[in-house]
Amino acid sequence: MATSNPESSAAPAAEARPSNFIRDLMVEDLKTKKYGDAVIQTRFPPEPNGYLHLGHAKAICLDFGLADEFGGKTNLRFDDTNPEKEEQEYVDSIKTDVRWLGFEWDRLCYASDYFDQLYAWALQLVKAGKAYVDDLTAEEIREHRGTLTEPGKDSPYRTRSVEENLDLFVCMKNGEFEDGSRVLRAKIDMASPNLNMRDPVMYRILHATHHRTGDKWCIYPMYDFAHGQSDSLEKVTHSMCTLEFTDHQPLYRWYIEQLGIFPTQQIEFDRLSLTYTLLSKRKLLQLVREQRVNGWDDPRMPTISGIRRRGFTAEAIRNFCAAIGASRTNGSTDIEMLEHFQREDLNKRVPRAMAVLKPLKVVIENYPEGQEELVEVANNPEDTAAGTRQVPFSRALYIEQDDFREVPPPKYYRLSPGKEVRLRNAYFVTCTSVVKDAAGNVVEVRCTYDPASRGGNSPNGRKVKSTIHWVSARHAITAEVRIYDKLFTKADPGDLEEGQTFLDNLNPNSLEVIADAKLEPSLKDAKPEERYQFERVGYFCVDRDSKPGALVFNRTLPLKDTWAKIEKKAGA
Repeated sequence: MATSNPESSAAPAAEARPSNFIRDLMVEDLKTKKYGDAVIQTRFPPEPNGYLHLGHAKAICLDFGLADEFGGKTNLRFDDTNPEKEEQEYVDSIKTDVRWLGFEWDRLCYASDYFDQLYAWALQLVKAGKAYVDDLTAEEIREHRGTLTEPGKDSPYRTRSVEENLDLFVCMKNGEFEDGSRVLRAKIDMASPNLNMRDPVMYRILHATHHRTGDKWCIYPMYDFAHGQSDSLEKVTHSMCTLEFTDHQPLYRWYIEQLGIFPTQQIEFDRLSLTYTLLSKRKLLQLVREQRVNGWDDPRMPTISGIRRRGFTAEAIRNFCAAIGASRTNGSTDIEMLEHFQREDLNKRVPRAMAVLKPLKVVIENYPEGQEELVEVANNPEDTAAGTRQVPFSRALYIEQDDFREVPPPKYYRLSPGKEVRLRNAYFVTCTSVVKDAAGNVVEVRCTYDPASRGGNSPNGRKVKSTIHWVSARHAITAEVRIYDKLFTKADPGDLEEGQTFLDNLNPNSLEVIADAKLEPSLKDAKPEERYQFERVGYFCVDRDSKPGALVFNRTLPLKDTWAKIEKKAGA
């Protein structure tokens, strides 16, 4: 169900959403009363072994969004069956991310809640002759499994009696054997064309402290054994997972059928794949551990915490996920599409401000010394209700270095010697001279202004071809600005030449830090996670590293919207 997250408006009405095959399936199941009068029940089941990324955001929007649409419920369940890789830190971050996206779970569950029941069910399968204890090593089990074209071979321990298997399994549970010395396997079919059905491992011995159950257990269920039964215990009607689990579905059903428990159904959909992005917890963890990035919430990371810190909004993520829908075929989505939804959202919601990232001083020689005035500026031209603010104007200003050229190239319409431009919301100015340092670099531009041109007037019908932004030097505040770019240089970071790893495709210029950007004074009290459009520059968010008198801004996105142009061209 959607929360009252102030950043996240309620999910759109069902009829406004694009259709997808999972929604169609739910409609049919409700129509035929497949589960009687039960409501739609879904679950989002992350393993707490890392931070959530954008691929998880798609799954969250499907699990929670579709249940909400049909008046159903969604559980947040941590599949915590691997104590060596799971931490409370990840549990806490996942809860935060789900809520930030605008959703609230009906029940908070853990696979570890069901360890006693799972063990009892494993005993049931052993007693029924459907499971056995195997002494083969992990490598020997792989050798016995066979290939896609050759059947597997029975383990020599497959014919153990029920009594022996029961005794050994209880001894495993009681901690009498070393790690890796034995496993419990389901007894299915070593000649099955589906390798997942060739006597899969159900339990392994692992003397490791669990983040919730401590040292109570030294055997832990494998994902394939725990997952479907956890779904069944929670009466999940539609268990959604990505397409790589398609070959696991027969095993998922086999356990449920053999145990005679609630028949939840598994539904597979395409996983999210974005250009210039890797959505692999294992590889993202490697980036963090090797300090290639500054933690899981580095704004270059595709984690939910990272994009939140960069300035992305939950509403934009939800709208993006709704637009891409769900499919039965994997594909790749241009990251420009995600950026388009974010620009569209920020353009409507965020206030404007003037900021000069790489300042060049401008002195208006005929503007009275010591005089200053206030210029009325709209807070957001897209939202008249946002009102206006007053920005100070004075004799000395800062403009962007790129907005001046002493020797302008062809078709350069910004400021240059003898050329007139408009200062945004202020006056026409004409460059008269420059001041240079000992190395010959321009360090100051001298101009004159036309007092009759204030606020948009065009004296004598004069027109200028360029309007540039500015900040009053006397009133400017200095801030650090971090310019983030794509983390990888290739659209497919996994496209490797011989001997390469994905690390070879890291973008060495993915972060530029500007230490002395000049901002209009209205920003001096800006708070972390507040967002702004710096006019003519891009969208920015206040970083949590900010301190009083020492603001830090992250660039969320530049203003250019490549995807909007692609869409327009495609529709032409």
